[in-house]
Amino acid sequence: MNNFFNYLSLNIEDDQWGLSVLNAGCTQIDSASAYPLEKHPDEYHFKWNTGRILNEYQLIYVTKGEGIFESDSFDKAIVKSGTVIILFPGERHRYMPRLDTGWNEYWIGFKGRIMDDLVERKVFSPKQPCIYLGYNEQAFTLLNSIIEKTNNEHIGYQPQISGATLHLLGFIHSIDKEVNAQKDEKNTLIEKAKLLFRSNITNSYSPEQAANELSIGYSHFRKLFKLSTGISPGQYYIQLKIDKAKEMLRDHKIPIKEIAYELKFDSYFYFSKLFKDKTGFTPSAFRAASKVF
Repeated sequence: MNNFFNYLSLNIEDDQWGLSVLNAGCTQIDSASAYPLEKHPDEYHFKWNTGRILNEYQLIYVTKGEGIFESDSFDKAIVKSGTVIILFPGERHRYMPRLDTGWNEYWIGFKGRIMDDLVERKVFSPKQPCIYLGYNEQAFTLLNSIIEKTNNEHIGYQPQISGATLHLLGFIHSIDKEVNAQKDEKNTLIEKAKLLFRSNITNSYSPEQAANELSIGYSHFRKLFKLSTGISPGQYYIQLKIDKAKEMLRDHKIPIKEIAYELKFDSYFYFSKLFKDKTGFTPSAFRAASKVF
């Protein structure tokens, strides 16, 4: 996981959408590390003794580790891995990972009358800022796509990420209303495994490592995963890398060998052979074909 965050500038047209993304990022906080990181703008820093008040909403998804959270309207609570924290403007709050675990966090900051209206209608409330999603691949994918788009800042990206933010909020609300679906231990395990694979798409990682992090024997893990998805965890992880490679190949500025290196394939030759086996195209042929579209 690479630490990244970006604070965005808005224009008048961006504000007209009714929901604007102000910042986004992802951070790995190692155990015994200071929190929050020092590189953020001054208005986003806080000390535990005094807390912080923001003039915006923030949505934070903790995907690994544990911590604590409290605010003016909410008593102190344990934040487990798989929890979404929603921060509200004008609401004093403070939160931090446990020193012995650290945590991984993905977040976006946003504002707008659409969210104001949802809060007024009590769809989201400062009295219930912590929502346990579990290890939900769809929520992670939506949030991560918003973060990635803020990194590129292509023309017209703000309406796209504003729409994706509303989609994410709606999805989180629906999951919150269907908490019984999260009680299935097997599904929770598989969703957590998928999230681990996605979080490590640019790392050297293996299904055996995932099983170890999930505290389950690999044979049993492989059986449960294949029953749930129809493919083995190893094939699922490879397909994620192939899909990411397709996305990167569409950017003609990235050398193909760099893609193989970035996605931690053993060699360019292995990447090329595997890509052709999975897609029917060599990486260079796929890139050439993508120019047509």
